[in-house]
Amino acid sequence: MADEIVLRLDRMTAKHLADMLYDVGEHLAAGAPIAPTSTDEARRLGEVLQTLWRELGISLPYETGKAAERPRRL
Repeated sequence: MADEIVLRLDRMTAKHLADMLYDVGEHLAAGAPIAPTSTDEARRLGEVLQTLWRELGISLPYETGKAAERPRRL
């Protein structure tokens, strides 16, 4: 694909991402609770999301100090 985005993840980050996507899918499908993440999981997933936004050309949230100016992601 000419317009593809490729993210390279270490195994642990890929596992955290897969677990989180599964939990979100179950939550959306059946209302299952989303398990809290550890500090390490949150950090790793945050880095993946920031990298993805950069690759998509989307400005990063919280670059501005004003909450009203922060873009909504949903």
